[in-house]
Amino acid sequence: MRGAAWAETAAISAAALLAALGVFGGFVALRGLNPLDVYAALVAGGFGSWFSLEETLTQAAPIMLTALCTALPARAGLLVIGGEGALVVGGVATVLAGVNLGGLPPPLAVALMCLAGALGGGLWVGVAGALRHWRGVNETIATLLLNYIAIAVMNHLVAGPIRDFGQVLKPASWAIGERLMIGTIPATGIHWGLVFGVVACVVTWVLMRHTIVGFAVDVVGGNVRAAQMVGLPIGAIVLATTVLGGAAAGLAGAIEVVAVHGFASSSLVVGYGYAGILVAFLARQNPLAVIAVAVLLGGITASGGLLQRRFGLPDAATLVLEGLLFIALLAANTLYGRFRRSSGD
Repeated sequence: MRGAAWAETAAISAAALLAALGVFGGFVALRGLNPLDVYAALVAGGFGSWFSLEETLTQAAPIMLTALCTALPARAGLLVIGGEGALVVGGVATVLAGVNLGGLPPPLAVALMCLAGALGGGLWVGVAGALRHWRGVNETIATLLLNYIAIAVMNHLVAGPIRDFGQVLKPASWAIGERLMIGTIPATGIHWGLVFGVVACVVTWVLMRHTIVGFAVDVVGGNVRAAQMVGLPIGAIVLATTVLGGAAAGLAGAIEVVAVHGFASSSLVVGYGYAGILVAFLARQNPLAVIAVAVLLGGITASGGLLQRRFGLPDAATLVLEGLLFIALLAANTLYGRFRRSSGD
């Protein structure tokens, strides 16, 4: 996306961000707070110190990957919102692989565990792609329902078949063990998921921008009738984009297991998948823009604790801001679309 078209889409995202901040400022003003002070705390909480930046980048890492779960199929004209379910399935698949690969050298075991997580997430979202291709089932509804199914299946597994009864605080799966944990990037508190996320976004950008495959995906997303007329394999593209997008989110689940938790539990269900939807739309499905927007959203999430301590706002205040941002983005897209139709553009 170049020139005027890029400027238009960037302006829509910027307008949505400003509108959301304005409405959020109105809410905090009703509580007797100065919106400018709250905005300053948002920046300080996400980017004001090395510690806050570490937390921001740690939050952004899985969001980058779940954003690809929406952004990649969207290039083919599909609205996939299954990142949350794919992340959960990827986390469970990683644990199951880990407890059976403990005898292998740790680097090889971790690589296979991450592969298992990616395969699990890819196959899970690929179900929606298959239903869309062969049965005409709406992929948005299918992936939304698959999210709930994935969470229910995980809750069942960690409550019984794979439960570690040594975990007393809440039901959790067997632990993969310290030797299979990858830890953080040296000299930082940021886990390796950030590297995986950035690399995945860059690879996706290269695939979409500089290969015939990417061109074919964009043709299908831009005009499916034209794609049919030139003989593009639409079904294969639908399946490939959903599977690859799900694999990215499944990899996010794998990283959460091998770098953060060490097991599967409800700790995997923190909304990274839904945050990824917002990031994908704000980034206009551009994989490189996903990196920057994920860092921005990670900063908003990381600032929740500071808002609570300094102003007494609930920790969920950042979720309110994210929700306002999503609503503002949808409204901006709708209004812009109507303007273009009325102007005959």
